[in-house]
Amino acid sequence: MKKILIMLIPVLALAAGSIGGDMLRPAAKANAEGAHADGSSAADATAATEAHGSTDTGHSEDAHGGGGHGGDGHGGDPGAAAWFTFPSQFFVPMMRNGDMGAMMIMTLTVETTEADLEPMKQQEHRLRDALLRQLMVLANTGAFDGNFTAEARLRVMREGLLKAAQDATELSVDKVLIEDIARQQG
Repeated sequence: MKKILIMLIPVLALAAGSIGGDMLRPAAKANAEGAHADGSSAADATAATEAHGSTDTGHSEDAHGGGGHGGDGHGGDPGAAAWFTFPSQFFVPMMRNGDMGAMMIMTLTVETTEADLEPMKQQEHRLRDALLRQLMVLANTGAFDGNFTAEARLRVMREGLLKAAQDATELSVDKVLIEDIARQQG
């Protein structure tokens, strides 16, 4: 019973943290959209969109969450940069000697073009599988051991993720951005 509780507590904490994070995310998005709707100044709107990582002013923050202008008739440049953020985080177990010593939790975003944004949403599962497969390889080769946030390690990680994403789809994949990264001890 004691062994089960020891394994169950981190899993429950991880689940509670994920649910809490998802519950807080829409509130931040609603606040940014509310700033646009209530007639705030252009500087306020620009600051709100830059805080979310988008330079598109005057539209909802759908571009950051995987939206963008795509083919929705807003007249955006189909070759302009757009970002697809995976709706859920990546959980990568770090196994050592048959035991899960820790878990990496990551939020990834793929930089593409507006023309490829909608087709990329349709291929989300294929891309997710390819990226998770690459993250497992990285975890098993020690990429997350020690100081995994050193620029040299992050560069190698981004390059591997970019190659995996490009191999998984024929759509334009310019970069894989690591938005959040954390290691939770198991």
